[in-house]
Amino acid sequence: MSWLDFEKFENGKGILTGAAIIQCSTLTPSVLPLLVRNPYLSAWLSNARDVPWNRWPIFWTGQEIGFSILAAVPGSETVYPLLGRPQDSLLKTGDSFNVSYPEYLGSTFDASTTNLTYKIPSTNISQESLEVVLSFLSPITPTSSFRQSIPASYLTVHVSGSFDVHVYIDLNGLWVSGDGGSKIEWTFSQDQPSGDRGQAPLKAWKIKRSTEQLFTEHNDRAEWGTLQFTAPPNVQHEAGNARVLRQRFSRTGVLQNIVDDKFRSIMDDEPVFAFSKAFKLNRTSTAGGKDYSSARFTIAHIQDPVIQFASSTGLTLMQPLWTSYAPSSDHLLAFHYHDFDMAFKLASNYSDQLAQDSLKSGSEDYKDIVALSARQVMGACSFTGTVDNPLIFFKEISSDGNMNTVDVIFPAFPFFLYTNPRWLAYVMEPLIEHQLSGQYPNDYSMHDLGGSYPNATGHPDGSDEYMPVEECGNMLILGLALVNALKYDTGPASIWSTVGDEGVDRTTGIFPLPLNGNGIDDTFGGPINSKGEKQAREWVERSYKLWKQWTGYLVREALIPTNQLSTDDFAGWLANQTNLALKGIIGIRAMSEIAETVGNTQDAQYYRSVSKNYIRRWEEEFALSKDGSHALLSYTWYGSWTTLYNLFADSLLCFHLPSKSSQTDSGSQKSLKEITSKTGFVNGKIYKIQSDWYHLVRQRYGLPLDSRHLYAKSDWEFFAVAVASRQVREEVVQSIAVWVNETSTATRNNLPIMTSMDYENENGTRYEDEAPRYDRDRSASPRPTRRNDSPRGAQRRSASPMNEDRPDNRGPPKNDRGPPQDDGAVNPGSNLFVTGIHPRLSEIEVTRLFEKYGDVEKCQIMLDPHTKESRGFGFVKMVTAEQADAAKEGLQGEVIEGRTLSIEKARRSRPRTPTPGKYFGPPKRGKHS
Repeated sequence: MSWLDFEKFENGKGILTGAAIIQCSTLTPSVLPLLVRNPYLSAWLSNARDVPWNRWPIFWTGQEIGFSILAAVPGSETVYPLLGRPQDSLLKTGDSFNVSYPEYLGSTFDASTTNLTYKIPSTNISQESLEVVLSFLSPITPTSSFRQSIPASYLTVHVSGSFDVHVYIDLNGLWVSGDGGSKIEWTFSQDQPSGDRGQAPLKAWKIKRSTEQLFTEHNDRAEWGTLQFTAPPNVQHEAGNARVLRQRFSRTGVLQNIVDDKFRSIMDDEPVFAFSKAFKLNRTSTAGGKDYSSARFTIAHIQDPVIQFASSTGLTLMQPLWTSYAPSSDHLLAFHYHDFDMAFKLASNYSDQLAQDSLKSGSEDYKDIVALSARQVMGACSFTGTVDNPLIFFKEISSDGNMNTVDVIFPAFPFFLYTNPRWLAYVMEPLIEHQLSGQYPNDYSMHDLGGSYPNATGHPDGSDEYMPVEECGNMLILGLALVNALKYDTGPASIWSTVGDEGVDRTTGIFPLPLNGNGIDDTFGGPINSKGEKQAREWVERSYKLWKQWTGYLVREALIPTNQLSTDDFAGWLANQTNLALKGIIGIRAMSEIAETVGNTQDAQYYRSVSKNYIRRWEEEFALSKDGSHALLSYTWYGSWTTLYNLFADSLLCFHLPSKSSQTDSGSQKSLKEITSKTGFVNGKIYKIQSDWYHLVRQRYGLPLDSRHLYAKSDWEFFAVAVASRQVREEVVQSIAVWVNETSTATRNNLPIMTSMDYENENGTRYEDEAPRYDRDRSASPRPTRRNDSPRGAQRRSASPMNEDRPDNRGPPKNDRGPPQDDGAVNPGSNLFVTGIHPRLSEIEVTRLFEKYGDVEKCQIMLDPHTKESRGFGFVKMVTAEQADAAKEGLQGEVIEGRTLSIEKARRSRPRTPTPGKYFGPPKRGKHS
């Protein structure tokens, strides 16, 4: 392949001052994004309502990371902390400098940028204070997926005034490991990548673990990969003890351009990696008495490989997407550094348009909430794959770290549709490829692609979290939404889909990513009869049996759902869920149009008929309270109520609009499809009933999820009020804004803004005794173990889809998969899940490896069901939990036959008995190494 020609890219000469264009925000969240790019490059300003030097910045889990910034005014013998707590390293008295604090003017943000602004006083009372702006840019670039895939962010220091100032920045090793005891090593370089465009060589620190542990996390931090901290050539550098460097800069305003060569652990005589920049303003002062200068730094986290994925060809080590376009990480980061102007331009275009559109849809509060959320969505994404087959792996942040969780993608899909629908395709593709390959045994959609990021190894025993109606409905809704984005009669789902070259030749993939000379994507989708319709047809045809399989499950199970979880799994198991049934029925309706995409009119007519019958019965028999004032939480739970947030899918897919003439031009975003032929699906009275109900039950901080508890989820609140009256929408959005502004719920214990909130606790935490959300297994909700222990209304229905069935009290048939029972399969701590097993290794050989640490009760390598070849992972059960811990510690990261072992505690003591399933994927390939 040919590398992207970086030399042809535009190289802007001037530095744009992002600080000048961001308007003040109405929100005052307690945490703000600083450098947020992917699950492992994620730095946040903690306690953002306070001054930035009172706490260290944090990783998204809340773990503090070393990131400090100081400013010193030459001749004043005064140093000013700007970020972090570097003042803790400075002597209070007895040194030749004073520690003072600047005037903090506050923060501003948009979708890609956060600015922190300070005033530093002059020693000359006749001079005005100097202004310093720290501008953090993690650009969202919907027209350039290549740029979005670069795991790096910008920090630009802007200074304006009439006297000199020196600025110091350092990072520590907690950027490359979650364990302060990890030994790290580092290098300094000032090299020019070959073929670069003539700029002076950049300076760079590179820091990594001395012994990297591939595909392993500690406290959600990657234990492999290299941090690269890049600076302009005219700065000074130094590596050494944190206290020594900070004190030296405070005394002298300079660093010594030397490198401490004693490698050690992160918190052992804490090594930091620093740059300092002297801004000479008084020598070039303009007539107005002020001058301006800036310096740009970049921070990147480079991993290769980045994910291991149970793909259709076996366990695959996935390279980052950028490797398809750049010959090396040095070339990539040199390009990234000099590409600032273009990245800033693209990000500003997106931020400005997002602000305009969200303001039309809601309010100032909504505009700021959307802006605050954008980097958070992209911060869960890792771009991998090739030009022909790009993929996105999506971490379930702040929960249990599942990968590409379907019901976590679902609340994010409006963002992807608006921003770049091809990213929705890329995040769905790993799920589809894996299930097409026959590696998932159940006949409903899988819940997630792997229980522990970054190991997308699936669930070969079918034991993923049990929410089958939820995930089948989600996948079908997502599928039709993507089809509609690919072919449309009115306008594109995203205005950025039309940017780029129209006639780029297709390669072998369905959704390839060719770039033009400026690194811009080709167009995505298009009007009917264009390339988008062809892509939609090919995509659906390739996976049609999966879509039909999932719809068949919904035809059997959606109208009256048996006892199971929905996406709101923290609320527990429940049968006859009204909102869940609605999602399943909408999924069946979506399949009718998916079938039409490939010309299967017979299936389309059948699924349309079934969905029309189901929705009529749902509306007339099951969904509403006896007085017709609201939807019930569960069909037989009288006196209950629920938020019908799944109405949003009916609206987004344009099912609810009876005719084109019924539309009004409200200035909102256009529908994704021409809808003149539509007939009403969910009755409009349901929308009206629920909108009125939301007005009645709204609380100070928003709209509760249902009648079980006064907790809520902000994602579903936005879904619900998006299809409510404008008055109700504004009321609820304002309440959510109050929650963000007044509590630390939004940022539980000063963590990035979260979706869950509880109105009953004083400061909004969800549960008094609940551990932080990132320590909590999503499946840890109460599970009934006997039929008479089921929650109220937990009845089972006849399995016949078209009969005159009713909810009843019969238990599930013996062959029906109900809630997991207490079958002795809970892992007592002795069963290990092992990946990175070379296909040549036998179970006997793996057993010998683990017998060094104790007695092995059983070793089982998972085999491909068709070729009987090793799939590269399996389970090793030790006799005791202590032996399992010793084996995990001793073998973690060991390289055996060229493969790196990754070991985690399995969820179960043994694999679950497989559920029969069919293989719908492509023919199996030959053996691979």
